[in-house]
Amino acid sequence: MDKIIIKDLEIFARHGVMREEKTLGQKFLVSMYMCLDLKQASKTGSLNDTVNYGLLCHEVTSLLTENTFDLIEEAAEAVGDHILLKYESVKKVTVEVKKPWAPIGLPLSYASVEITRSRHQAYIALGSNLGDREKEIRTALDKLASNKYCMVKKISSLYETEPVGYTDQGKFINAAAMVETMYSPRELMSFLLSVEKEQKRQRDIRFGPRTIDLDILLYDNIVSQDELVAVPHPRMSERLFVLEPLCEIAPYVIHPLLNKTIEELKNIQALYQAKGE
Repeated sequence: MDKIIIKDLEIFARHGVMREEKTLGQKFLVSMYMCLDLKQASKTGSLNDTVNYGLLCHEVTSLLTENTFDLIEEAAEAVGDHILLKYESVKKVTVEVKKPWAPIGLPLSYASVEITRSRHQAYIALGSNLGDREKEIRTALDKLASNKYCMVKKISSLYETEPVGYTDQGKFINAAAMVETMYSPRELMSFLLSVEKEQKRQRDIRFGPRTIDLDILLYDNIVSQDELVAVPHPRMSERLFVLEPLCEIAPYVIHPLLNKTIEELKNIQALYQAKGE
């Protein structure tokens, strides 16, 4: 991917753990490496099709002079957030913050931190079978959309489905959404769990009734698992109530483990259910 590079932007600011660093201030050098598609800008010659790096330098300077951080890790994160949140065309950014006057009492060129942050594409399943089911789904989608680290790009239709696993309960409303997120899978799952808690999700019965159920189905083409979240979702290929809404918005996305499109998985599962398997 193409890049815009800003190297060693010099900023005098007041960041550091020591009191003197915050009162006297010191020099910092900030470098930014932004990955984006510059083809359109090369054809049009318009600043609207690229990142105005002159303006960005002033924005970063203001950000780091108007705020105070104990750690340059915090400063780097703030710069990365600013770039990804303001400039939608930037898909990935690497930020390095150098501290040439680091007060460690030994000679050195500088101390620095470097972070890389990206936009990611995730697919989320939504389900509800308690209360006003459609309202619960819409409320969860609104909470997703109101989080600055998540941009909802696509939403499926709402599907009414029979319960699976624990059948002594009401019918579900299911949906799927595609989001562009700056969260890691673990961070995204933590946020989804907080939304479930706000909407009074109870976990008394496995696969039982719930006001809202939110699951990460796919996250880029990553295969990962820890105690909080597994991606791809381990049971998504067996659940027609998940595959149908997902297929509506992502029919040709490929499952990274099964190497089949969502449409293929939906058709296979529909055939199994038709045969009563």
